[in-house]
Amino acid sequence: MAGAGVTCAERSALTADRRRVSVVGCHAEGEVGDVIVAGMPIPEGTSVYERMVAFRRDHDEWRRFLILEPRGSVARHVNLLVPASDPRCAYGAIIMEPTEYVPSSGSNLICIATVLLETGRVPMQEPVTRFDLEVPGGVVEITAECRDGRCVAVELANVPSFVDRLEAPLEVAGVGTLSVDVAYGGMFYALFDATRLGFRLEPHEARDLALLGEQIRRAAREQWDVVHPENPGIRGVSIVQLNEPFKGPGAVTRNTCIVAPGRSDRSPTGTGTCARMAVLHARGQLAVGERLIHASLIGSQFEGRLRATTTVAGRPAILPAIRGRGWITGYHEYVLDPADPFPAGYLVADTWGVGGGATQDAGEA
Repeated sequence: MAGAGVTCAERSALTADRRRVSVVGCHAEGEVGDVIVAGMPIPEGTSVYERMVAFRRDHDEWRRFLILEPRGSVARHVNLLVPASDPRCAYGAIIMEPTEYVPSSGSNLICIATVLLETGRVPMQEPVTRFDLEVPGGVVEITAECRDGRCVAVELANVPSFVDRLEAPLEVAGVGTLSVDVAYGGMFYALFDATRLGFRLEPHEARDLALLGEQIRRAAREQWDVVHPENPGIRGVSIVQLNEPFKGPGAVTRNTCIVAPGRSDRSPTGTGTCARMAVLHARGQLAVGERLIHASLIGSQFEGRLRATTTVAGRPAILPAIRGRGWITGYHEYVLDPADPFPAGYLVADTWGVGGGATQDAGEA
């Protein structure tokens, strides 16, 4: 059993003054993105990115407290609301996933927007409410369709997305040399046409797809030093997108994104859709104003829209938007008994993806 141990400092931090954490449960097209609304330490920083770095450095036991068993699972993401540094923004958010802190996330942002509106933290205006959120990757514009006191759909104008490399040869142990694209859509993705290996991207293939995705992710992190040109702290392939050939603008194209440590994203993945749009635009297959409709393994859909083109540190880039739906699933208060032997949780291989630990580095607990 990995990750069962906890340091004295972690136990002290978790069992000191703040023993109750309030969370609003939410999912976006099937992917869990719960929102922490009280009980967590708020890190200092002049930007949300700096706050994220400080939280990861000083308070990661709180992420583990909610994501690892016995309180969480590998299928959970949690989002901490923090003050924004940009005056345009209603809130900032630190996005915490099973193995990392990410610059942006479409499904998590849809959950955050839904929770903020339906709990009254952002005043709801019908039929449309507009506001901005600051995430570590930058400012994201939210346009929410609201009806009868509910947020029924969210479109987010995501951070600029761009291609890092196309059709790059990658040596994958046990598989061979694969031709892989790498693109940034809020985190770095390795994208591969899984139909080349005979996959149909159907639910019964989920475990084999997860194994392949983890093999590709580890190989990509070992062989390529992928770095954001404007923020060297954003680096390395985070997620592998396994897809089928593009069906054309407006048609439904299937994909699944393998989230470390090895499971399929239940949603079509918002930042993955942005990365795919950047690749399609670079190949001349998707123009400004056209749409990519991505479907997940469970059949849920995100609609991506290529809003405009731009540049990132001189590189060609796109400005993407993603539209999807979120639903509140519950209101929870997590309590830590001082005698609990697992204050920072634990992970066991039979339920924790297909391998790996609680960070992006393979084998690290």
